Amino acid sequence: MTDATAPLPEDLLLHTRDARGVHRLTLNHPASFNTLSEALITALQRALSAIGQDGQARVVVLAAAGKAFCAGHNLKEMRAQPQLAYYQTLFAQCSRMMLAIQHLPVPVIARVQGLATAAGCQLVAQCDLAVSADSANFGVNGIDVGLFCATPSVPLVRNMHAKQAMEMLLTGGFISADEACRRGLVNRVCAAAELDAQVEDLVQAIVAKPREAVRLGKALFYKQREMGVEAAYQLAGQTMACNMMDDVAQEGVQAFIEKRKPTWRA
Repeated sequence: MTDATAPLPEDLLLHTRDARGVHRLTLNHPASFNTLSEALITALQRALSAIGQDGQARVVVLAAAGKAFCAGHNLKEMRAQPQLAYYQTLFAQCSRMMLAIQHLPVPVIARVQGLATAAGCQLVAQCDLAVSADSANFGVNGIDVGLFCATPSVPLVRNMHAKQAMEMLLTGGFISADEACRRGLVNRVCAAAELDAQVEDLVQAIVAKPREAVRLGKALFYKQREMGVEAAYQLAGQTMACNMMDDVAQEGVQAFIEKRKPTWRA
């Protein structure tokens, strides 16, 4: 496995941040269709950890270079080490990276310009929002090589109906971007030339909202989803009460009463 402290190729994952606190992570190994090699998983984990420490972060855009968004795990790398302990460590590492997306206090938007398959489809499903080019395709086709996409099934079945997810998992069949939108895997589909504009539209809408309300909302959203309805309502009510005590909510409500735009704190 890749040492989490070892140096990595600088261009494997590109990371930029603008003045608004919008981070952009770009998978940058198009020759391998941006497969999730050990090194790339490690690079993503490091970047997500760094973003989590940025108190001024607002949004993360997860993008990719080349024709494919991400073609899943690197099967050549996996086949080279046929050991149970190795596979257990690899999938545990990947799962931690996926969960880091959910645990970030800011929304993560997948910018899908091409093929997203297996763990690549999982990556899209794990993001909070997703915008896709109309030419992209999505699949969890590990079954084609005798490997049921178990870890991709976790976020997939939380994005779409169980039978829709199970059909993809059992058959290895791909769906179009339009179908992915109908099933809830992506939020928006557009022409490739409009992809950045559509992503930016979501970014601007989120950045315009109070950081604290977004942070509270994202954390609550995922916690309550795994609860029974009574516990979910209890947690949601407590979250709203705490949110209401925040200065930004007090200002927002007062602005609504006074029929003016709110003045959020920096």
